[in-house]
Amino acid sequence: MSRLVAISGCSSGGKSSLLQALHSRGYQVVEEPGRRIIAEERLSGGTALPWTDPAAFVRRLVEMSLRDIESFPDPEDWVFFDRGLVDAASALSQITGESLAEFPRIGQVFHHQVFLAPPWPAIYVTDDDRRHPISNAIREYDRLLAAYPSLGYDVVLLPKTDVEARADFVLRLLRADLHSA
Repeated sequence: MSRLVAISGCSSGGKSSLLQALHSRGYQVVEEPGRRIIAEERLSGGTALPWTDPAAFVRRLVEMSLRDIESFPDPEDWVFFDRGLVDAASALSQITGESLAEFPRIGQVFHHQVFLAPPWPAIYVTDDDRRHPISNAIREYDRLLAAYPSLGYDVVLLPKTDVEARADFVLRLLRADLHSA
């Protein structure tokens, strides 16, 4: 059973706050690849940005996501990913038409339960790195809601509640799943 856990879903749905709460409880967290790539590209003057060269951006997402996964060959405890390989491959598939089936082992990378943050208009905000409107975020969410199950993952929707209750929810489900295995 993989101890790598994907936290995905709608942009500005509270994923990063949840991951901060899990990190404060002592769990390892992998930051969102997209934001790291944007920072790197801005620093280097690169153009692999979602609003400049989406195909180059998502190819970098796939590469970084694979490296992130390889950083944890056999963790003893849960490691939480702010998005990751499935999100990147899904975006690449949408932009280039490449099939998700072309990514080896993509359905076996993360723990079978993945947690998706649903659209939450009340907390949706844009910033310098997240420029797209909520309508684009909802389309992205819908794509991920279909992609994860198509790869054999069990999608668990995160409740729209405070961050500590969300963290409790995730950990309770993972512990229950671990004990039932």
